[in-house]
Amino acid sequence: MTTKALFGRYIKELTAVAQQGDAREESYYSSLSSMLESLAGDTGRDHVRVTTLPKPTDAGNPDFRIWD
Repeated sequence: MTTKALFGRYIKELTAVAQQGDAREESYYSSLSSMLESLAGDTGRDHVRVTTLPKPTDAGNPDFRIWD
């Protein structure tokens, strides 16, 4: 998939979530996670994984963790 198509799909997913009218910040996380993993795969980084809302770390409470 081209980068343009990938980001186009991401924007469409964000728009669909927003149009529901009841979205919170976390409602958009699955779209971002999916886009990041697709981008990684499209650039030959099939081993990259995204964890949404991982356990807290010494540095705080991250929203995402990207595993390489």
